[in-house]
Amino acid sequence: HGALHDHSVWTLLARWAANHGHSVLAVDQPGHGRSAGPLLPDIEALADWTLALLAAADVQHAALVGHSMGSLIALEAAARAPEQIKRLVMIATAYPMKVSDSLLATALDAPLQGINMVNALSHSTTAAKPAYPGPGSWLHGANLMLMRRVQAAQHDANVFHHDFSVCNAYANGLQAAAKVSCPATLVLGERDQMTSPKATREIAAALKARVVMLPGGHSLMQEAPDGVLNALRTALA
Repeated sequence: HGALHDHSVWTLLARWAANHGHSVLAVDQPGHGRSAGPLLPDIEALADWTLALLAAADVQHAALVGHSMGSLIALEAAARAPEQIKRLVMIATAYPMKVSDSLLATALDAPLQGINMVNALSHSTTAAKPAYPGPGSWLHGANLMLMRRVQAAQHDANVFHHDFSVCNAYANGLQAAAKVSCPATLVLGERDQMTSPKATREIAAALKARVVMLPGGHSLMQEAPDGVLNALRTALA
């Protein structure tokens, strides 16, 4: 999952996969959601934690699907265990995943204000009522409450600043891509204001990845669920 998110962002996709012959682990990273423990210091440590989780669950072979920050974790994990990871799907990704100094400062000094800003940028205009074809759904509100909940659950750490900082600091993407041996798919939102599709050209080329462009913004699992599902079905086939 991405910054200030948890396993719940995968509910629909995980349900489909579980009902179509796949064993699914939709995880909360350390310090997020239901996972206890301290926040881990960088993408590399999060990748090691992910591989340790697979080992604890006795998973011999796996497909890794990651969104935003989670896509970098999936990339690094796939590079560290090329014989174990058989598919890599990176949703709403970019590399490098740079974060502006002003947003990092806001995350540190006024996190709730920053959360409001990120929430607004995480959805394209097509996700706003009444354009979004989901009666009773309010994507902006649901995402805002999720981010606030993840932030508030950590009393001794600023999850917002931590998550965006580890994305900003990750510099091993191209080296990791060179070690990935499985088929890779990038699923991108053409209106993504958080991770611009333009910032994927180098990593897509390094991975020799299939690129799927969807109408939507950064929150693709919620904005374009059918498109993401179709891309995932093809990637996992």
